Amino acid sequence: MMKELAKSIREYKKASIATPILVSFEVVLECIIPFVIALLVNEVKSGGDMRMLLRYGAILIVMAVLSLLFGALAGSTCATASCGLARNLRKDMFYAIQDYSFENIDKFLTSSLVTRMTTDVTNVQFAYMMLIRTAIRSPLMLVFAFVMAVVMGGRMAWIFLFVVPVLAIGLGLVIYKTMPLFRKVFKKYDNLNASIQENIKAMRVVKSFVREDYEQKKFNTAAEDVCADFTKAERILALNNPLMQFCVYAVMVFVLSFGSYTIISSRGLDLDVGQFSALLTYSFMMLSSLMMLSMVFVMITMAVESGKRIVEVLSEKSTLTNPANPVYEVADGSIVFDHVNFKYSPTAERMALSNIDLTIRSGETIGIIGGTGSSKSSLIQLISRLYDVTEGSVKVGGLDVRQYDLETLRNQVAVVLQKNILFSGTIKENLRWGNPDATDEEMAAACQMACADEFISGFPDGYDTYIEQGGANVSGGQKQRLCIARALLQKPKILILDDSTSAVDTKTDAKIRKAMRTYIPETTKIIIAQRTASVQDADRIIVMDGGTINAVGTHAQLMANNEIYREIYTSQNKAGDQDED
Repeated sequence: MMKELAKSIREYKKASIATPILVSFEVVLECIIPFVIALLVNEVKSGGDMRMLLRYGAILIVMAVLSLLFGALAGSTCATASCGLARNLRKDMFYAIQDYSFENIDKFLTSSLVTRMTTDVTNVQFAYMMLIRTAIRSPLMLVFAFVMAVVMGGRMAWIFLFVVPVLAIGLGLVIYKTMPLFRKVFKKYDNLNASIQENIKAMRVVKSFVREDYEQKKFNTAAEDVCADFTKAERILALNNPLMQFCVYAVMVFVLSFGSYTIISSRGLDLDVGQFSALLTYSFMMLSSLMMLSMVFVMITMAVESGKRIVEVLSEKSTLTNPANPVYEVADGSIVFDHVNFKYSPTAERMALSNIDLTIRSGETIGIIGGTGSSKSSLIQLISRLYDVTEGSVKVGGLDVRQYDLETLRNQVAVVLQKNILFSGTIKENLRWGNPDATDEEMAAACQMACADEFISGFPDGYDTYIEQGGANVSGGQKQRLCIARALLQKPKILILDDSTSAVDTKTDAKIRKAMRTYIPETTKIIIAQRTASVQDADRIIVMDGGTINAVGTHAQLMANNEIYREIYTSQNKAGDQDED
């Protein structure tokens, strides 16, 4: 885990190395200052002159300033290194997720990925900040202060050797008990975020069904569950503080009582006032170092689990990769399914697609229809290699899709998915997802084909109209037409419309299909639809049933020979007649 996380330090290595070095200088100076003060006290006691006082004063001032300077520089480099690590971790995770296949993404909840890129990275950032500064400073301070305490206090300093094992055992038990709790609580935290995300995304549905109270109760249950686990973990961690305080006061009582007794009984021969004051200072230094170390252990305890969750994302390798020598040009829009079987997971019990044999000529318009769960979307996702086939092969332009460079293939296979997504930004910015270099004229032409220009021209700002997050300020039909225009700008050899005109009226749907036949005749067009009206003028219609191809033919052929198609057509037309009545 540490090795994987360390890869994200990169350009912040210098700051990460400089911090412990600067901290070391700071600690050395801090440990020497009490020694110099002890010498000064003894000089004053023996009747030193003003020149001596000024000399010691100047030395102390210089050492204090240097210690402050090294501390400030260490703080600056530490902040640079820790914030830089967090930045790189988020960047690396985001880039890793962008390379995921759909199969990889299916392994993680969306809310879990968000939590890992925010809360978990913040935990690792704070832990790293403590590791390169506090975790270096505290042990060094402990060692140097102990050495100086032995020099100044002799046998009394050995009391610390009895305290350290007590603290070590206590901290070990705390960590042993809290690690499983944090592991469990982070998973519940993911579920809590998932509940929030789902509620906000479906707010219109929640309000439509007046389910606010139900959602509030569900959220409260999840929040209380997280709170209970966090409270249990924090209660155990809280034992760290009283244990530390006990050791601190035990040492202080020993040093004060035994030190005072030694000074009085030996009349300052075994231990003088200067040595005693220095010993007290070193005692505080050592005990404060132990206190800081305990805080480091607490932070690391939380960060270890966060680090594991981050590494899970970074080490997840995409199931779809480019071949050794990829092809960078797609010849045409022809598609061949050759004995294709497909399931979403190696452990799945049944195939989503079985025995698919299909040939589509370049430039054909193909309709796909079938009931819910008939695997219509699964079929087209194999064309742009969003998933790989389990058995058999899918060929585009005469070559297996696994031979192409992924970016090249997907640039030539434009997909307007069932769930239309628009991003916050202007209409122009959304359209240019299809082609970053598209001119205003090209965007206008694509919008005319998609019948989107008629409502865009009605906006005061036209193509500069700002689209809210998720396209909240446009209707479902408008959103679909903008997504179709975006795909047309890609100028693909294959255009797939996955039920992407469901929110459009039949008249507009017919206009869009007519425009595509007229303006992009060489592009292979695949239309998945629930309405037979959307596919009945296609060159061929594929009827899907239970993950298999039930029939292929024209509208007339299927009406005459296929019961499933005829039933869908009849039920829809009857519904239409009843609506008119």
